[in-house]
Parts: sequence; C-alpha cells; structure tokens
Amino acid sequence: MSALLAALGDGTVVAKRNLIKIKRVPELLVFTTLQPIMFILLFAYVFGSAIDPGGVDYREFLIAGIFAQTVIFGATLTGAGLAEDIKKGIIDRFRSLPMSRTAVLVGRTTSDVLNNVLVITVMSLTGLLVGWRIRTSFLEALGGFLLLLLFAYAVSWIMAWVGLIVPSVEVVQSASFIVIFPITFIANTFVPSAGLPGPLRTFAEWNPVSSVTQAARELFGNVGPGTPVPDVWSLQHPVLYTLLWVGIILAVFVPLSVRAYTSAASR
Repeated sequence: MSALLAALGDGTVVAKRNLIKIKRVPELLVFTTLQPIMFILLFAYVFGSAIDPGGVDYREFLIAGIFAQTVIFGATLTGAGLAEDIKKGIIDRFRSLPMSRTAVLVGRTTSDVLNNVLVITVMSLTGLLVGWRIRTSFLEALGGFLLLLLFAYAVSWIMAWVGLIVPSVEVVQSASFIVIFPITFIANTFVPSAGLPGPLRTFAEWNPVSSVTQAARELFGNVGPGTPVPDVWSLQHPVLYTLLWVGIILAVFVPLSVRAYTSAASR
C-alpha cells in the first residue's frame, strides 16, 4: 500500500510538471482546441446538409463523433511528450531519482486526460452554439463524458509505449496519424456505419471508436426514435464493449510501457 501511495504521489508531481508546461506554452492548448472546433463547423455547416443519419438532426449526431476523435488524437500528446523528454535526457534524470518507475507514465497520462477535459469543455460550448443539446439526465451525460475520457486514457498508454520505443517526436506524430486517422473515420463518428460497403462496415461496427461514439450518443440522448437499431452486439451494448476494450488495452500496454520506460535511454 505504501508503494502504491508513493507511486501516486510521484505521479501527481509529474502531472503537475506537465500541466505547468502547458501553461508556459499556451499555443499548444490553443491549436489542440482549434482543430476540433474547425471539424465541428465544417461538418455542421458544409457537410451537414448532405448527410442524413436518420431519426436525429445531424449536428446532434456529429458531436459525439467529434468528441471521440478529438480525445483520441489528444492522447497522442502522451507519446510525443515522452519522446521529447527522452531526446532531451529528462527521462534519464527521472530514472536517477528515488521515485516509482510508473510515476512518469502515470503523471504523463493523467495530465493529458486533464488537457482533454479542457478541450471537451471548449468543444461542448461550440457544440451548443451550432445546435447540439444534451437530452438526458445530468448523471447520464456525465457518464458519457467520463467514458470518453476513460477510453482516451487507455489510448494514451498505447501512445506512451510508442513514444518510448520510437526515435523522435516527429515519428510519434506520423505513426500516430497513420493509425488513428483511419480508425476514427472508418467508424460511425461522422456517418452511420450502416451506409459503408461490406468489409468497411464490418470493421466500423466492431471498431471500439464506433462503440465509444455510440455510447456517448446514447448517454447524451442524441439517438432519435427513428434511428435504426444496430444489428451487432458491439453497438447494441456500446458501454460494455468500450469498457472491455479499455480493460484489454490497459492490461496489455501498461506493462509494456513500464518495461519500455525501464529500458529507455537518451536518444
């Protein structure tokens, strides 16, 4: 128990350090926030009139997908931050201190979740301006936001592992974009998965990005009475399916990240 408390205490210090860095470089938060706002405005006003999700206004259908895409992209900050710290030799300094091996990783992933909270707040206000509304109870809506952040936290551990094994920040960003961009678009984030052709539809239906998006829509009340009912288990039970993926990702990538951190050296 004392070791766990020590790790949490060390992780809190590292998280504070990362948040102070955001305060000193506000441009990072500004540009991280501008991208999802642009997506909301573009899809709502440019593509919205051409897309019919069925049973619900497209702007309400859209916002949960934008949330999901944004928090997943936000998780890439974890990998980029760790790669930068390794390059500058900061990780070596941390490893020389009497602190838990997991503290740097816990602090990094936690601070990026807090960054996502700020981004989601700004996005929610933007969504309200374009016509998005929450039509469920406060607790259900809170559950939707927490599920999004929990899924992003799990993804951040994948990014942490990537950031510890690749040679530079640029490679982390490129590798993350190549993987995350297609999985966030081959999903029900922006269009219903039922309209996709065969193999893409199957991939989208079992894509965890689709399940976390579907879960958020249901918890926000953005699924209209005329919306087609999904015919696959993953989207019929999106909260459970998302939580299963969160558990799998953490079970696999937390140990991998800790092991990679232990062997990390200056690059």
